[in-house]
Order: sequence, then structure tokens, then C-alpha cells
Amino acid sequence: MPPSIEIAVLLLGVMALETRRSASALHIQQTFASPNQTNNFVVDPVSRKVYLATVNTVYQLNGTLSIEVEKRTGPVEDNLLCHAPQLPQAPCEHPKSLTNNHNKLLKLDREQGVVVVCGSVYQGFCELRKMENISEIAVEFPHKGEKTVFPSMLNIAANHPNASTVGLIFKSHGGNTRLLVGATYTGAGTQFFPKNHSKEDLRFENTPEIAIRSLNIKDLSRLFTYDINPSEDNVFKIKQDVKTKNKLDFVHAFMQKTYSYIAFNNDAKMGHKESQPNSILARICLDTENPRKPSGPESRKLTESYIQMPLQCGFNGNIYNRLLSVYPAEIHTDDGKSTEPYLFGVFSKADRKSALCAFKFGDIEEEIRQGRRNCSNSPSSDVQVLDSVIQGSGAACIQKGNLVLQPEQLDCGAAHLQHPLALRRSLRAIPLVEYTGLTSVSVDNVHNHTVVFLGTSNGRLRKLTLLANMTVANQWTLKLAAGEAVHHIMAFDPNDSYFLYLMTSYHMLRVKVADCDQWRSCGDCLGAGDAHCGWCTLENQCTIQKECAQGLLARSWISMGEGPQQCPSMTLTPPEISIDVGILINGSVPDLVGSRVECEYEPGFSTVATVHLDYGPAQIQTCPLLPRENYQPILPGTDHLTVSVAIKVNGTSVVSGSFIIYDCERTGAIHPKTAFLCRILSWVPKQWLRHSENSMISQIAHLLLLKYREELDCDFGTEQRYEATWLNSSAVRCSGVTVSTDHDISNFPSLTKDQLSCCSVTMHLLVHVYNCGVGSSDCSQCWGREDQGHLCGWCENSCRPRDDCQSISDQCPAPEIHKISPLRGPLEGGTLLTVQGRNLGRRVGAVKVSIGDVLCTLRPELYTVSVELVCVTGRSAHDRTDIVQVDVDQSGMGTSKEIFSYLEPRLLSIEPTKGSRAGGTIVIIRGEHLDIGSQVRVMVNNTLECTITEKTDESIECTMPPALQAHTDSVSVCVEFENRPCQSAELSTTYTYEKNPTISSIHPKKTTLSSLVLLKRCTVVSPFTITCPSPASSQSLQTSAQFILNGILYTGDSPFTYDSEEEEEEPQKGHFPLEYVEDPQFFTANKEKLIKHHPGEPLTLIINKGPSDLDLVPEEYSVMIGSYPCNISFHNDQLFHCTINGLLSSSERELPVTVQVGNFRHTIAKVQLGGSELAIVVSIVVCCVLLLLCTVALVVYCTKSRRAERYWQKTLLQMEEMESQIRDEIRKGFAELQTDMTDLTKELNRSQGIPFLEYKQFVTRTFFPKMCSDYEKSLVQPAYENDGLGPRVLPETHPLLQDWQPNVEEGITLFSTLLNNKHFLVTFVHALEQQKDFAVRDRCSLASLLTIALHGKLEYYTSIMKDLLVDLIDASASKNPKLMLRRTESVVEKMLTNWMSICMYSYLKETVGEPFFLLLCAIKQQINKGSIDAITGKARYTLNEEWLLRENIEAKPQNINVSFQGCGMDSLSVRVMNTDTICQVKEKILEAFYKNLPFSQWPRAEDVDLEWFDSGSNSKVLQDLDNSSLMEDGRKKLNTVFHYQIPEGASLAMSMKDKRDNTLGRETKRSHRQSHRKKVLPEIYLTRLLSTKGTLQKFLDDLFQAILSIPPDRPPLAIKYFFDFLEEQADKRGITDPDTLHIWKTNSLPLRFWVNILKNPQFVFDIEKTDHMDACLSVIAQAFIDACSISDLQLGKDSPTNKLLYAKEIPEYKKRVQCYYQQIQEMAPLSEQEMNAHLAEESRKYRNEFNTNLALTEIYKYAKRYRNQVVNALESNPTARRTQLHHKFEQVIALVEDNIYECCSEA
Repeated sequence: MPPSIEIAVLLLGVMALETRRSASALHIQQTFASPNQTNNFVVDPVSRKVYLATVNTVYQLNGTLSIEVEKRTGPVEDNLLCHAPQLPQAPCEHPKSLTNNHNKLLKLDREQGVVVVCGSVYQGFCELRKMENISEIAVEFPHKGEKTVFPSMLNIAANHPNASTVGLIFKSHGGNTRLLVGATYTGAGTQFFPKNHSKEDLRFENTPEIAIRSLNIKDLSRLFTYDINPSEDNVFKIKQDVKTKNKLDFVHAFMQKTYSYIAFNNDAKMGHKESQPNSILARICLDTENPRKPSGPESRKLTESYIQMPLQCGFNGNIYNRLLSVYPAEIHTDDGKSTEPYLFGVFSKADRKSALCAFKFGDIEEEIRQGRRNCSNSPSSDVQVLDSVIQGSGAACIQKGNLVLQPEQLDCGAAHLQHPLALRRSLRAIPLVEYTGLTSVSVDNVHNHTVVFLGTSNGRLRKLTLLANMTVANQWTLKLAAGEAVHHIMAFDPNDSYFLYLMTSYHMLRVKVADCDQWRSCGDCLGAGDAHCGWCTLENQCTIQKECAQGLLARSWISMGEGPQQCPSMTLTPPEISIDVGILINGSVPDLVGSRVECEYEPGFSTVATVHLDYGPAQIQTCPLLPRENYQPILPGTDHLTVSVAIKVNGTSVVSGSFIIYDCERTGAIHPKTAFLCRILSWVPKQWLRHSENSMISQIAHLLLLKYREELDCDFGTEQRYEATWLNSSAVRCSGVTVSTDHDISNFPSLTKDQLSCCSVTMHLLVHVYNCGVGSSDCSQCWGREDQGHLCGWCENSCRPRDDCQSISDQCPAPEIHKISPLRGPLEGGTLLTVQGRNLGRRVGAVKVSIGDVLCTLRPELYTVSVELVCVTGRSAHDRTDIVQVDVDQSGMGTSKEIFSYLEPRLLSIEPTKGSRAGGTIVIIRGEHLDIGSQVRVMVNNTLECTITEKTDESIECTMPPALQAHTDSVSVCVEFENRPCQSAELSTTYTYEKNPTISSIHPKKTTLSSLVLLKRCTVVSPFTITCPSPASSQSLQTSAQFILNGILYTGDSPFTYDSEEEEEEPQKGHFPLEYVEDPQFFTANKEKLIKHHPGEPLTLIINKGPSDLDLVPEEYSVMIGSYPCNISFHNDQLFHCTINGLLSSSERELPVTVQVGNFRHTIAKVQLGGSELAIVVSIVVCCVLLLLCTVALVVYCTKSRRAERYWQKTLLQMEEMESQIRDEIRKGFAELQTDMTDLTKELNRSQGIPFLEYKQFVTRTFFPKMCSDYEKSLVQPAYENDGLGPRVLPETHPLLQDWQPNVEEGITLFSTLLNNKHFLVTFVHALEQQKDFAVRDRCSLASLLTIALHGKLEYYTSIMKDLLVDLIDASASKNPKLMLRRTESVVEKMLTNWMSICMYSYLKETVGEPFFLLLCAIKQQINKGSIDAITGKARYTLNEEWLLRENIEAKPQNINVSFQGCGMDSLSVRVMNTDTICQVKEKILEAFYKNLPFSQWPRAEDVDLEWFDSGSNSKVLQDLDNSSLMEDGRKKLNTVFHYQIPEGASLAMSMKDKRDNTLGRETKRSHRQSHRKKVLPEIYLTRLLSTKGTLQKFLDDLFQAILSIPPDRPPLAIKYFFDFLEEQADKRGITDPDTLHIWKTNSLPLRFWVNILKNPQFVFDIEKTDHMDACLSVIAQAFIDACSISDLQLGKDSPTNKLLYAKEIPEYKKRVQCYYQQIQEMAPLSEQEMNAHLAEESRKYRNEFNTNLALTEIYKYAKRYRNQVVNALESNPTARRTQLHHKFEQVIALVEDNIYECCSEA
């Protein structure tokens, strides 16, 4: 934010903001509602029928949108991979389904009487339907029995609902009807049709993007073909290999002259952040006239004339780059006499903001011609050949000598010229208006005004009236149906342009573009700014011109352009009248001669008017007054009556006015002491009087109540009255009048009155009296009064009346000049020079002024006789100084003592050079001689003035005006002198207008009541933050804040700020809500007011804060103790500590404790400072000790200064060395990040199958994870033993997987029956869960045992789980429902985990298994790629910071050849690192030999020997520790490949050891080692985490995609079933919060199942999971958890790396999770029968896999342990008690006793 911008905040003390609205100028006339989504419409200009196409239906409507015909077009049986069924002999092997038919093209061909209807089904097939009845097919195509039909004749429109299609019908010069079609390519690899290697793409690759097709229905064999001769096609087709770079989204196709224009967007790089859609306008010549061949087929290819150019709407970063709608229109030029074609377009950008731009077709055509010239004559970067088009000429522009192109070739190209072409330089335009969510545009030229209609995405229709300079004069908004988006095509009624057809998502509307009758007066009508509306004079109403009966007659209809000044008005002559009234009618009124004209007076009486003359628009007529008795009586207490009169033409009132009738008798009674002026028609001119008597005559009109010869007196405002004598019936003489004055001129009112008994009648006459001796100080002034009629003369050195002078002479002394100003002026002249003095002439014509020899022209209107004159200086050729001379005729010449200087001003600089568009920026202009002349002003762009606030000779300070244009651009700033335009470059500079600051939000939104002033100045903290003190308020209220930028109210940053109508859902711009709350309350801990404190001791205060609604952060609090700031530390929202560690000293004994929050200050207590003698003594002792220490320190400093200097030099060298090491590590880390991305994929080439565990092993490991870890070697993992051929697998030993066949007694059978009783089982589970000693582990074990026992009846198990879940939901809903299923703390939660595991096993194995296994392999490969610490396990490459090797150990890979004796395999080449220990080498060798076997069958590294054969056939057994091991820090180092100096390609042999104890004294893992290596900052190695992450990213994305996708052939039925169950339960309990449902779903599937699998791959695969692998998987699992969370991550520099590592990808993963849940929700509901069938199939699939009797026995143990509690629960349950379940349970206990338990124990 520039520092020159001043910002203030203004608070509006209102509770709500009102939005200013204006009357709408639009009106919805008719509406048609469609049940389906609308697609296209077209209007027949002759019949006015409207053809509307929607999804699956086409309608034929009449002009008022009533249905005439309706025809269904879908849905139809179709498949995207099938040919159109209309293609003969084209069977389809793919299954077809009902597919919606979206209309893609709807065009009208009146000459042939057909409507072209193209849909998205059948590969974009088109039909030709009858215009008179659209339900009937006009032409059957292809014809029955036709065999020569090709797919290209049928595949016309885009075959996808979201793909675009545009079209245009025209007639070629041969008379053939043609159809131009542009359709988005939807072939393989596009967003519409993704590549699938198992299916072929039958949307044939030869379908062109643009084609001209035959539409001659008389030649059916060529219908819809696009060949123009036997060898070429009239198409524009992009090559297959570059289609991904040319994704065309078509907007509209239209004709202009003989050209076809196609507007589209190229969305090729829409997904890339650095590139955005490109709006393009393409032109094609249609050959509609001037045929080049009189006969024969058309020969011009489409690509020959094809040329395209980019369109850009906006400038300097504010660019709207996506085209939404276009409309060509003819616009009147500035002179209003001719029109010019324009192309209007609506553009948008990513933030939904949009703008309207206009381009001249003249500019478009000139750019096209220049582009073709450049391509033919001189290679240019502004044009290129589209070599991506198949039918093009290819290559680049080639210079063809001095080839002169003909006009036709410049416009339409030629076959021998390069084609097709693309201009690279955009045609730019400035946005006319900017709004949010514009979608469509249409334009009309109305009475020389441009009217624009804009549709919006939220269902609004805006109407804008543009002035000649394309600025907005006025606007209106109409709210459409249901807030639906307006389609990008709108059309005017062909027969009545006052109606507009438009289409929204589900409605077709006919809108009247003007609603004129809402304005009742002519001024309101013409002042509204609606170009459609005008004033119909003779009908006295606001109408459109066609609705005015005589609107075509001259002056009968007044348009907006004529202005309100043309409105009819009347002038009454005179306004108070007694006989007849004369009426002057002004404004635009037609000729009234021959019309019946009447005057209607207010009582209702009319008289016939007489029209006297008609000169142009003004007409005069007279109307006789009514008799006195016809008027209404004058009301009591008043002395006059106002009578209204109206002029009626042919019975219609056209104009009205009024006049006044006075009753002088009532005037005298009401105002007895006030004279009243009745009426004077004329009087004699002004009379000049001196000190003598005169008589005056006044002409008096017939007074309403004054009669001839009545007695009158004359009164001049003095005490004396003078006689008035009637001369005749219209004149009176006043005799013997004497007046005097002490001033040069005075005015006296002369009153003629008659003292009547009823009233006083007065007449005004103005009399001027002068005195020669006053105001004439010199000779010239005295004689100069002669021009005013004063008879004065100069005698005896004074001015006297001429009659009083004895001798008189009119000769005056020479002029004297006392002062001139200004003293300097510019060389160009024009300075108003003021000269003051004495005897400067008696009249203007006798005075001449000059500056040296330069004439100074007098200004007569500024001349004051004798004492002052003003002249305009002439031009001087050079700098000069001279005196001023005044030459007076007959008096001589006078010269000035001061000199006048001609100087040349110069502008040097301006500061600042840029500011906001809102204006108000204060700039300082520096230069030379800037304060010369009489007038200086600073002009901006020669149109606006910069207001000067301060001016000196070297600088001018002024305030910049607001910018007129919307875009930011440079403007000229010029200093002008004497109102002369700036012509010198030395007086001009440039200034740049930038975008206004954007204020997005304020914080906090609550503030205290305490403050000082209403308008507060803000402080700029940074370019993104300002701070403003909040003003005061007397009470709590909701208000809003507004900001003032440089004195101008902030309303946002929009180039078009005038908006008379704000939409309801848009907040008022510039208003930010602010709430005032009560001031916070603070008090000390014990609420004491006086706190005693001894100086020298630390002071800590505990301050409590009362409850407050303020959203404050700790930084906003401050505490002062006196003038000392206090350090604050918060313990919670209501308590903080205030500490001062320094000494408190003050002359005052008490210091106030003040808490400040913003402007709020409150003193809560006082600190009393107390002294003591002990403190004084201690202080003295401390001072002495300090003095001694200072002396010692000075000595030590002097002795060690040299040593410190040497140490400093050494430290600098060490720091430079460390800095070099850090720089080297960062460079290496960056290189790894860039180069390692592609290495891993090359190494992951696993040909073996994936080692999945069997289902029963997966179940036991998932159900009993603790047991698996406890009994891993004996129960779960297959044991193996080594023989000569390697390891041999032993059978599985888990108890639940054994065939246990004891004597099953009757008790266990009965217990199994009880468990299959729902009431018993639910009561049994609840009874156990209520026991305090029934731990979480017991609950999980019981749930897993129940799952095993009921595995054969999964549908029953599911029913039990749902009942228990309902109970759990009921318990959670009353507390916090979001915590449900968060942890596994109940039996049902573990049952849900098991149920998910069973139902998702198939999906896990078939879909997720492969990407999961590849990710595990990738992690292991990446870890092994670098150095690994054999002791701690830390590695160079990892995802977990704790396992990162933070040392720079150089490791080089090398290959060794290994043979495994007795394995029966050939030798293999194994890749190892030279830093690997011998044990690590063994592990890599074993992995190479046994990679095709499960890990459980691998031997251990400790069980094999490794032997190296050197070049001399000597062998050596390699070991981690031997006699050659090196010692470091008193410990042996493990031997490595580098230690043994094993070369590249060395031969090694591996063999199995004999079974013996072969352990080594190796240190425990994760032990800490000391090293003398030079350490660098360990944080620099964190870049390796990014390198590893980038390498593994693809595998992780594939895994997440597999987890969060729904395969069509394997939909997750269980997930759909369970999610529907959760939504049903939420609805039943009124839980509508979507976040709660999201959390339930997340807790039940991703966190309960997938996270468990991600962290424990050994549950799924027979692999080794090392601790390092586990740490990496924890990071991945954390990323998956964060992706499923709904809360936003608040990350910072101190956040753990396992959260920071994938923070960038989390938002994208969150979108995938949301999409996955949405897809599940949109699946077809699953019935109970379908789910039970699915569960029964799962039970059948894994029948007899588990020993259910053992599971029953284990469950029985719990039943026996809690026997009494279970019996009590059964007895308290009415249903259980009714069915005697407690007796049956007791019977089980009695039958079983301990037999089975003992048998089981023995087993």
C-alpha cells in the first residue's frame, strides 16, 4: 500500500443497512416452465414460433410461450461405445442402457421448412423436423434401404452432455444450403471419454472440430457430408497427437457480412496453475456472394480462409480470460449519423468475477489483413501457421518476395498461401462494466443509444444504457425465476425488439425490455435514463414510441436524448392577472393548429383557447378568464386564491400551471401596517436627484381595487409626505420632493399610497441620489463620474457639482503607479497584471499599459476609474525584466518603481509517481519558477484538475482527482499557467493510477464502548494490514465500519462504481459489520485497591478478567504501573500475571496500575512504594561491590583483549567453513529432489505374485492383533526348518484354525442355541459391559469370539451389531454425538471393525492390494537406496524425521555376483552400498534369491555364511565383527563392504550355517554413538524427507485412489448399506449437522478399517514389517487421517514434520474423501434382502474355516465368570423373563460345569 494513501475509518451508527433501489425498467411478460433442464432455443422471425429444446424433449411454443406441440426425444437405449443405430450393418456388442438425450444443436432453416435437431445420443445424431409441427420428421435420414451411409454423416454434434456444439445455416453462392458445425472433440483420452485399454473408442478419430456440411434435403445421398470435391473435405480437423493441446470449448457461431465467426475457448491447459484458458475468435469466409466459378462445386477449403485471434478483456493483471457469451451489434458513432459494427463479449476469471468488453469489427478485420500480410511478406512473431491442422499447408510463414495480395486474398486467403493462420497478439479491450457471475449478453441500438442486457448466474437480468463514450448512464436489474443461471444465448423478438427471449436452467421467458408507465411525469420519464422510454406529449404519459398514437409526428414523442428540458411547460403572462391570461407553451409540443385546445380552470370550467403564433417548438395562446363568481371563495384568514389552469388538447391535459388572485380588502385587514403591491405594468426609468426638488411621473396599471382620481400620497421613506397628482388614468406626479445623502449614490423607495379606509395600496419606484464630494479623491475619479450621469467637476483641488465651480478645467495630472502584482509571469504571457495608483485615467479607452515594449491588454470589466486597472500581459520572446508604464490621454505617462519579470517555468519531478484510482493522493511537484503569474493550475490528462493546496516557487502540493478509466494506466500531469493548455514538455510528467486497496475483512469484529472521536485515522502497518482505533459508542449495538481513502469513501475497487440497484443477496460494498460490547472488567486477585511494594524487589500482580464478549488476543492487552510497562503472561482467558523484574522508582509514593485494551483504559489499583533502612544499607554495599567488580573487570579486559581478538579470527574461519558445508548440503538435497523422482519406477519390476495371506490368517490377525504379537512364533507365523533345499513350511497352529473335536456336550450346544437368540445375546453383551472389571481387552476379545462363532450366520450377526449400534447411538446422541465410534471401547465397536474386515476383504485383495504392496516395496527400495545405520536403523532416505540419518555419509552403489550353494539357482547380480554392513549385505542377497517366496519362508541373515573369492582364488568369510575390525571411541566398528575393499563385480558365495549359537556382541539398536565428525546443522537434512516423499508420491496417490474409488464391477455394497444405516439413524434423532454424519462415516470406515490396514501390512501380506517401515507407514496413515478430518490443519514452523510433509496434498485428498462419500450416497439404495443375500454368500464362501466350538467355549468362560450378573440382567428383561431365558442359561451352566473348560485347557 503506497505511503501516500491516507485511510480513515468511519462508523455508521445504524442497526441495519438499507440498500438504495430504483424502479425496474424490465418486466417479465410470459414464462414457460420446463420439467427438464433446458438446452437451446430458436425463434421463427415470420410465425414468431419459439422452438425450445430440453433434455429428452423438444417443444413448439407460440409467441406468448404457450405449448403448441411437444415431442419426446429420450431417453433412448444407447452406449457410448456403439455406432448410431441408423448406420446399416453396425451391430454393437456392448450392453446398452437408457441414456438421456441432451440437445446439442437447434437451428431453423425457413427456406426448406425444417428444424435441425441434434442430440448427444447416437454419437451426436441429427434429425430434420417440420417447422409447422416439430413432432413430425421432415426428412427421413438415412433413407430406408440406403447402404452408402458413413459414420461421418451421422456423427455431427458432440456426444457428451457437457461437450459444446455450435452451428450456423447459410446458403452458398451455388444456392445450396450449408450447415457449419463446431463440436468439441470427445474421443479417447479426453475428460469426456477417458482412455480405457480394454475398450475401443468408437467416437471415431476422424470427426473434425469444425466442418461445413451439406444441408440440401433434395440431395439425400450427400446430406450432412462435407466433401467439396472428390478428394478433399471441407473440415478443420486437429491432428490426433496434438489434440490434448487443443481442447476447444465452443461458445457461439454467427455471421457478419459474408464471414462466419466462431468464438471458443482453448481449455488445453486449464488444470495448470501457470496457464489459463485462452479466448479465441476465428473467422471463415463462406462464399455467399461473388462466386469465383459460375458453375460447379465450391472449391475453397475451409482451412484456406480460416484465421483466429485471441481476445483479451482487461489490462495489467486484471484480465478476464474466459469467454462466456458474445453478441454482434451495430452501434451509433459519436456523431450519431452513422453506425459501426461491434462485438460485445462477456468474459470471466477464476474468482467468478466477470466483465463486459466491446471490440470493433473494423479493428478485427484490420488485424486479419495485417496478419496475412506479415505471413506472406515478412516473417513475424505476431502470426503463425497452425501446423496442428490436418488440412493445412503446414510449416511456418514463408517470405514470398514482393508478392502483393489482392483484397480478397487479404480477407479470405488462398490455396497457394499458408493456412490456416493464428494471430498471436491479442486484440485488447477495456472492461465497460465489471460484475460477479455474468453469463450472457445481448445488445440493441435504441434511438441512437446503446442498450445492453446482461444475464447472470444467480438469475438476474441487468439492463444498461451506454453513452456515446461507452460509459454507463443508468442500469436496472430484474430478478428472474428461481434464481437460475441465464443461458449464454439471448434473442430479441424478430418482429418486436421491445421483447427479449431468454432461457434459464428450467424456464423460457419473454421479457418486455421497458416498463415505461411507471413514470408519471415527463421529467421523471426522461430523467430515468431509459432509452426505450419517451414522453408522449398529446397523451400525457411515458411510453415506448410505438405505443404513442402520434409518436411518429414531429415533437409528439420526446426521447431521452432530447432531455427533460424539452418537456412541455407553460408561462403565464402576467402571473397575477385581471382580464385575459397569455400562455407561452415551451418544450416539444406538436403543431396545435387544427386541434381542439381548451383552458381548464380548477373549479372545472373550461374556455376555448386561441392559438396566436407557432414559431418552432414555442407556441403562444390566450385564454379568457372566468367571471369572479366562477372561482372558489377565498378561504377565511387568507387574502389570495391560487387558480390552476391546464391546457387540454383534444380532451387530454398536456401542460398545466397556476396564477394568483388577490383581494386587497382582505390584505388591509390581515396586514394593516404593511403595504401591498397589487400590480404595476410600467414606470418611468430611474430618476437622478441632487439636492433640489423634482417631480416624478409613474405609469400605473388598472389596479384590481384602485380607482382613478382617488387621493394618493408619495413617501420616500422620510417623515415628510409629498403631494401626488393624477395626470391621467395611468400616471401620477409627485411634486416638491427633496432628498439628501452622505454617500456617493443611494437608493430611495418611492411609495405612492392612498389612505383608504380598508387597506393600503403601494407602488414601488427606485430613485438614485449622488454626492460629488464623496468617493472622488482625485481628478480622474471626479471627471470619470460623467459616464454615470453625474454632473461633477474638479475644482479647488476637490470634486464638486459643476454648478458650484467658478472656474473649471478637465485636464488632470500625470498618472502615478504605487503597486503592481504579480511581479513575475510566464514567457507566453496571459498574466492578469494588477496596477494600483492615482490618476490612472477616467475611462478605459484613454489608458494604455506596457511592460517595456510588450503591450499589456486592458480588461474593461476589471477597471476601476483612476485607482486600479487590470491588464493581460503579452508574449515575450525571452527571459527579461522591465518596468510597467501607464499612458493616459491628455495626462501623460507614469512608470512603476517595481519591475516585472518574464520567466520560463520548468517541472523537474513529481512525488509520488503513482497512487490509487480513487484519487485523493497528495503529490508534490518540484521545479523552477512554479509560483509565477496570476493563475497556476495542475491538469491531469488535460481533463481533470489536481487541487492545489500549497504553492511555492520550487514546489506545488496538490490532491489528485479520481481516475476516469477502469484500468490502471499512466496519465500526463502538466502545470498550466494562465489557463493556457500545456504545450511544453518541460512542464509535463507522468503519473500512474493503480488499483485501489482492497479491504477484505476487519478484525476484531467486536470492540469496546470506550473511545474518543468519531473519525479515526488509521496506521499502515504493512502492505496487507492497517490498524484503526475504533470510535466511541454510548451503548452496545450492531453497526458497520466504512473506510475513507484519501478523503474518498471506500466502496471497493471497481471501475464502474455507479450502481443504483444492489441485489438482495449482495452485501453493500465498503460496509464491514462491527459490534460494540460492554467494556471488560479487570480487578486484582483479592480486589484490593492498594498494594504495598518494597523497591528493589520483583513485582508480580495477579489480574482477573471478568466475562466479556470481546474476541481479544494476548497481544491486545497492556498493563502499566505508573510509567513502567508490565510483562504479561496468560494462564487462561480469565487470569493473567503481570510481572516487573526491574526496580520501581518514582518521586511519587503511589503508582497507578492501568489496564489498557485498545482505547479502553482502566485503573484497577495502586502500588504503594515503601522504603526501609535495611534497603538503603544493602544498596550502599551493592554499589561498593559493583565498583570493585568494575575495576577488576577493566583489568581483566585489558589483559585479555589480544587473546579475544585471536579467538575472534579463529571463530570467523570456523563459521565460514560451516557455512560452506551447509551450502553444499542444501545444494545436494535440492539435486536429489529434482533427479530421484524417476529412479524408483525403473527398479520396481516385480514379476512374482503378491504374497497375500489366506482369509483365515487375515481374520485371525485382524481380530486378535494382541494375541498374534504374543504368540507370533507359535500360533500365527508358520514355523520353518532348514534342510538342504532351503526352508520348509510347517502347518498353521492358531487354536481357532485347528480341527478341535472333543466330545461336544449338550451344554455347549444349548449355549450356541442361546447365542442365536437375539434377546439373550443383546442382554448378555450389555450385562458384561456394565461390569467394571470387564476391561477393553476383554470387550474386544468377546466381540472377536462372537464374530468367529457367528461367522456362518453373518446376516444374524449384522442384525445383532445394528441393535447394539442403535443403543450406542442413543447413548452418544444425548452427550456429544461426534465422539461416537471414535475409539474401540465397547463390544459393538470391535464387532463393527470385524464386520468391516469381513465385508471389505475381497475389495482389499482385488483392488487395493496391488497398489498397497507396490507402495511397501517402494518404501523398502527407497530406504535401501542410501546409507542405513546398522545400529540405530536410521537411514538417509525416509519419511519419518525420527528415523532420518542426519549425517553426510557418502555411499556409492556397486554390484556383486552371488551364488547360493544348495539353492539350485544360478548366481545373481545384487546391488549393495559400499557402506552396508555384512549383515545388511546378507539381507539384500536373501531378498534377491527369495523374492518370489513369502517372507515366512526366508532364512535369517544369522543362519547363512557369506564368502568372498578374490582375484587370486583366495576366499574369505565375511563377518560384521572379526579380527580386522577397527576401533573407534573404545568400541569396535562393524565391518562394511568398503572395509573389506570388495571391488565392483566381485564374486561371493552364500551357504546355510550349521545350527549353532552364532550371536554377536552387537550393541542394542537406537543406542547413542559419539562421533568426532564435524557436525553441521541437522535441520538441513530435512530436505531428504521431501526427496523421499516426491519419489513415493505416485505410489501413494495410486493407493489413495484405489481406496477412495468405486469400481463399477465391484461396488462396495456393505459400505453403502452401513452408511445408509447411519443416515437413517441421524434422521430419526433429528441430527442434521453434516459434519456429524461425516465424522460417523469416517470413524466407521477409514479410521476403523483402512488406517488399521495401512499401519499393519502384515495383516494382509506375508512380509517383514521393520520398525523403520512402521515409522514411514505411520506418516502415511497420519496423512490419511488428516484427509478424512473435517477440521482445517493449523500448521506452523513448530508443527511436527509428519503433519507438515503432506500438508500441501491434504486439501486435494479431502476433496477425494468428500467425493467418495458423495458417490456412496448417490448409489442405488440396498434392500435388506439384497444385503442378506450378499452376507449369506460371504458366509458360504468361507464355511468351515474356523473352529467355532473353541470360540463358543471361550465365550462360555465369560458367561461363567459373570454368571450372576447375566442371570440378573435376564430376569430384569421382560422379554427374556417371558421366554425363560434365565432358566435356559442356568441349565447351560449346570450341564457344562467345568468339563469343556478342562478339555479345552488340555487341548
